[in-house]
This record gives sequence, structure tokens and C-alpha cells, in this order.
Amino acid sequence: MPPSGLVLYTQGWPEFSWALLQLLLIASFSEAERGSCRQREDPENPQLSKDGDIILGGMFCFHSSWKKRQDSYKHKPLEFQCAQAMIFAIEEINNSTDLLPGISLGYKIYDTCCSVARSVRVGLALANGNEAVSAPSDEQCTKPAQVQAIIGEASSSDKIDKAVIAVVKNFNLEFIQLFRISHFATCACLSDKTKYPSFLRTIPSDYYQSRALAQLVKHFGWTWVGAIRTNDDYGNNGMATFTETAQQLGICLEYSVSFFRTDPPDKIRKIIDIIKASTSKVIVAFLARMDMDVLIHELSKNNLTGYQWVGSESWIFDSQTVWETLFSCKFKRSESSTGNERECTGHEDLTGVQNGFTDMSLMPIFNNVYKGVYAVAHALHSILGCNKTCQYKVQLDPLTILRHIKNIYFKTKEGDEVYFNQNGDPAAKYEIINWQPTENGIVDFVTVPVSVCSEKCPPGTRKVLQKGKPVCCYDCIRCAEGEISNTTDSITCVRCQPEFWSNERRNACVKKEAEFLSYEEIMGVLLTAASLFGTCMTVGIAVIFFRHRKSPIVRANNSELSFLLLFSLTLCFLCSLTFIGRPSDWSCMLRHTAFGITFVLCISCVLGKTMVVLMAFRATLPGSNVMKWFGPVQQRLSVLAFTLMQVVICILWLSVSPPFPFKNFKQFKDKIILECALGSALGFWAVLGYIGLLAILCFILAFLARKLPDNFNEAKFITFSMLIFCAVWITFIPAYVSSPGKFSVAVEIFAILASSFGLLICTFIPKCYIILLKPEKNTKKNMMGRATPKSL
Repeated sequence: MPPSGLVLYTQGWPEFSWALLQLLLIASFSEAERGSCRQREDPENPQLSKDGDIILGGMFCFHSSWKKRQDSYKHKPLEFQCAQAMIFAIEEINNSTDLLPGISLGYKIYDTCCSVARSVRVGLALANGNEAVSAPSDEQCTKPAQVQAIIGEASSSDKIDKAVIAVVKNFNLEFIQLFRISHFATCACLSDKTKYPSFLRTIPSDYYQSRALAQLVKHFGWTWVGAIRTNDDYGNNGMATFTETAQQLGICLEYSVSFFRTDPPDKIRKIIDIIKASTSKVIVAFLARMDMDVLIHELSKNNLTGYQWVGSESWIFDSQTVWETLFSCKFKRSESSTGNERECTGHEDLTGVQNGFTDMSLMPIFNNVYKGVYAVAHALHSILGCNKTCQYKVQLDPLTILRHIKNIYFKTKEGDEVYFNQNGDPAAKYEIINWQPTENGIVDFVTVPVSVCSEKCPPGTRKVLQKGKPVCCYDCIRCAEGEISNTTDSITCVRCQPEFWSNERRNACVKKEAEFLSYEEIMGVLLTAASLFGTCMTVGIAVIFFRHRKSPIVRANNSELSFLLLFSLTLCFLCSLTFIGRPSDWSCMLRHTAFGITFVLCISCVLGKTMVVLMAFRATLPGSNVMKWFGPVQQRLSVLAFTLMQVVICILWLSVSPPFPFKNFKQFKDKIILECALGSALGFWAVLGYIGLLAILCFILAFLARKLPDNFNEAKFITFSMLIFCAVWITFIPAYVSSPGKFSVAVEIFAILASSFGLLICTFIPKCYIILLKPEKNTKKNMMGRATPKSL
């Protein structure tokens, strides 16, 4: 019987259906209690298995050979229960419509017999799809992994991981690395991701437990203590951290000794002698369960009592053979058995049994298995893109699942947060448990009462005093969006810097996503394609005009202005590309000025062509010499003068207050909008206003000339093009002002492209139609012919 003592254990256990767990336990115990590791040396067949679309592996120590290992094997009920917790979680997920809908999870669970050698064999079999691994060969370790993750293996030593690596290297095997989620391996050494990149756990690291134990000892004023540890990574690393912290807190260690359960009896007797000779009455034990059994057995033989024991989390689990204890029977009656002991049948009824073994609320280790299974399920849910259904064709591999599982965050049904830090560890949370032996021989695990008015406020919240109550009574208010607290019991929340935003848990600031219209997104690709299509279309029309440059339809109405207009339209299409991409100093200055100048050049050419139509008609009247005042030289000068005016406006704008790249933090709370600030709003609207003035003037003149008697009156096509141009830019203004973020840039690009296509199509497509499809109309006689006059 273990002595009374204080132990730490991790917190939390979901309200499982005990009826379902009973059925699973009855099935497993009645089958497994009859066997031993010697009957299970060949790992071809798992102890528990079920087919599914995706298979998870399980490694648990159902039997141990540490005591009287030459002729008997000790059963490990805790590991049976852990395996059933894994099965329960899988069945719960399979029955869920929210997580992995339409996907069934299966399992293959093996008994490692607490043997490193057997664990390596099972691990290699699961990792490489080979059930039997007796004599490694070149062909055996190249199959795809039959399971996607391994749940279990409670050892807090890194011996298994090192042994697997050694086997792989020695036999020159190709090893498919599976990641392992342990429910009970607490050694801080396993947090080293350079050595163990694929190891995760749902139980906190001893890095935190060792410090908590030292604080516990300090709290009770015990400054003179003894220390005993298991001589392995779990005990040595844990005790080293405890010793370091204890010294900082002013706690003195009278002795610190280590042993392992397989040590010679003489070494264990020396430890008993050290305890007898000591004056300290408090013993801190960083021991594994089986080592604690050995020590308690020796203490009982030497009648050593009166000590206060303080232990690590492994104490919380009673390691007696569970079935025999529950029903006062023996599976194999030995010669030393008394006649009163009956033989267990394996069909005893668990219904109505209530004690430490059936109290699930005191077994948080099962919750760790449960969380591990759900963590894998959430990672698979993300990889398979599950919504109402999952994408079955996605190729799964353990390393992909490992990358996703490191970034998961979810809450269990009971509200427990599940996530892993950069070391693959969960958040540390402990309860203090007091062992209290009862008269009937059963040990009660009693949580040490907590006497507080309010629980501690976790990171991500702040304390707010309750009105009319003492300062110990307060509420925990979640930090507002954009604010965080990263300490426990914080009284304030700190606002993140402008370029950062609070994460979901409000305990850290994460960099905001920068948003701008890029070439990689669909909208950017479509606008780029439209711009390039317009450019190619303009160049194609220019080629057609150049090849037919001597034809009447090209020469009519000043072919020089036509080519200049095509050139300006090419620039208009290309200038839209400067609006796409991450804003920079040069792109911000170029995009608006290039747009303003090219559009004025374009409209100046259209205005010149319109004036030519009007002047040509007036020149046919008797005594008119108007064409003398608006010949080719005057047409070039008018285009140059109109364009130079816009150039002067742009130079003044760039000189006084040019556009510049700007980070907009106000439009969206969780995003940074990268945009080009106008610099001088007056300069921007002056550029647009000048374009609008020329467009309106051009529209009026073209409208007046639309009914002039000519077989080919270009003025009516110019009227349509300018109507489209004005309509686009009138609707642009409200759309631009009301569009958020990158969409305002997209609206401006759309306006540029729409007005450019309008000018190109209305002005040149009719001429191309005659050139290519109606060449009989492309004659001077037809061009000079008069249509029936219409009243203006």
C-alpha cells in the first residue's frame, strides 16, 4: 500500500460514456488477461484493430516483465484503459458529422510489453507497412506507411527514438518517419526538435512540473528535504530542474539518490539505509510507477513510516493488477496462493463497481489520449478540405499531417484548448492531489481544495474587480480585438502595434496581412490579361492600317492622327499595369501621371479628328478657306498643346506633393491595405478634371458633326466612343470612393480599360470591317460620295 502523499497530475477529463467504456474494458480484459508478452512476441497481429479509410497506430504497454520476469508477466491496467480511450475517441469521431464527414478512422493497437526492443519492432512495422520485422532486409522498409500517426508509448525516455534511428542506420534502411503523440512521456529532453522533430505530446513537459514541485515544497515551508529519482531520462532531467529551482527558492536537499527497478537488491537497500539515517521528513520522489512500487515494497519491509511524500504525475496511477483487485481473484493460482483465493474467469461483471479504478474523473491521462486522437483528426480535416464532405483524392503522408497538426487549435466539448507550441508541447496545467489510504485498503485520490474567490485570469484576459467585493474577487474579461495580455492575472490589456493584430486567444500579437492588388490573385490575373489583350488588339489594328496605309479609308481624315491615336491607346492599355503589384515610390508616381498624360494624348487625337471632320465640311461651302487654318501642321500643334498642358499639371503635382506608398491601418482592423496616397488631392482631381473637360468638348463637337452628309462620317463613331468614355468616368467617381482597399484600384483599372476599349472599337473596328470584309467600298469615289443630307 502506498504511503500518503502529494502528487501533481495534469488537469482535465471529458465526460465519457462510462457504459461504452465498460463494454470495451470487459472485452479487452477478458481476452488480454489470459495472455502474456511471451505469447505475443510476434507483432504480426495487433492486440486491437479495426479497418477504416485512414488507420491510426497505437503503442501501449499492456504487460510488463520487470518483476519475476523469468516466469511471469505483470499486467498494466492503465495502458489497457488508455487503449480503450483511443478507441472511444475514434468511434466518437466516426459517429460525428462535423469532423471528417464520410471518413472512417481505423486503428492497429500493439502491446509493447514495456520493451524498447519490441517498441522498435512495432514502430518500424507501423512506419513502413511491414507487420513482421524479424530480420531486416533491403526490401522490408520501403513500403508506404500503413498508419498515418502513432498514439501512445508512455515512456519518458528517448531510448526508443534513438534505437529506431540506430536500426535504420545500421541496416541502411529507408525509414518513413511517423510522428508520435505521447500521452504520458513528460521528459523535457523530448522538447528538443533538432533531435525529435516528429514527437508531440498532450501532457506537459517536466520542465514545468519540476518547477511546480519546488514551488509546492516552498509553499508548505519544507526547506530540508530528501530526493529520490528514477535513473533514466525522466527522473534525471526532472530532478535536475527541481534541484536548480529548489536552490533558488532556498530549499536544501539532504540527499539526492537514484535507482532503477532492475538494479541489484544491494543498491536499493543502500537507499533504504540513507532514508533511515536522514533527519528530513519530506521526500521528493521523481519516480516512474514501477520504480515507486519497488521502493514502497522495500519501505514496507523495513517498516519505515512517518514521511511526507511529494511526487510527480506518475503517482496518480495505481499499478496493481486491476482485474484481480476488483474481484478478489487470481488468474493463475500459484503454489503460495491461499485456499481462499478463487480463480478469475474473465467474465466478471463490472456493473456497479465503484473505486479508484472505475473513477474516470481522476484519470486525466486518458484525456491526453483522447486529445491526441482528436488533434490528428483535426489535422486530417484540414488537409482533406472537409466541409460537408472531404476530398478523398488528397494524398496523405505522415509528414504532411505533422506540418498541419503543429498549427491546429481547437476546443474539446468541455472547453479545453488543444494546441502545440514550437516544441510540440501543450500548455502546462496541474492539480495537486492528496493520496489518502482508506480502511478497506483502497487509495482515494483527493484533489487538494483550492480556496480562492476567483480563479486566475489566463493570458488573453484581464482582471476587473467585482463591485462591492474585496480585491480577491474579480471577473476575467477577454481582451478586446487588437489587444492582448500574455501573463496570468493581468490587470490590463496592451494594444498591439499598428502593423500587428491580436490572435484568436488574445495572448500574442501577430503581423497583419498586407493586402494589395497582386499579379498572383485571380482579379489581378484577369485585369492583366484584359490589358495585354487590348494592347495586342491595338497593335493588330495598327498593322492592318499600316499595310493598307495608301487605301482611301486610311488616308481619309488624317492618317497621321489615326496612327498617333493607336499609339496613345497602346500606352493607355499598358499604363493600367502600373496599378497592379505592391505599391512603391516609382509606381505610385508613374501610375497616375502616365494615365493622365496618355489619356490626354488619346483624347487630343480624337478631338483633332473631330475638328477635321467639321472643318472639311465647312471647306466645301463656296468661298470657304477654313482648311487653310486647320491643316496638318495646326492639327499636330493642337495635339501637342493639349498634351503639354497635362504634362505641366503633372509636373506641378509631382513637384509640390507627389503620390507615395501608404499603409492604411484604418480601413480594415485585421489587415494592412497597401495603397498609393494621392499626395495632393488637388493635383489628382486637376488631372482627372482636365481629361473630363477635353472629353466633354470632344463629345459636343462630335455630336454636332454626326449628321453631316458623308458616306463614311467618322464623327458619329467618335460620338459613340466619347459617350462610352464619359459614361465610364462619370460612374467611376462614386465607385472609386466607395470601394474598399484593393477594389478601388481594380475599379480605376477597369475604368481605364473600358474607356480604352470603347475608343478603340468605336473608332477603328468599322474601318477594319471595310478594309478586310468590304474592300469594294474602300475606294476614293465611295469615300468622297455624298449621302442624302439630313437636317441638323
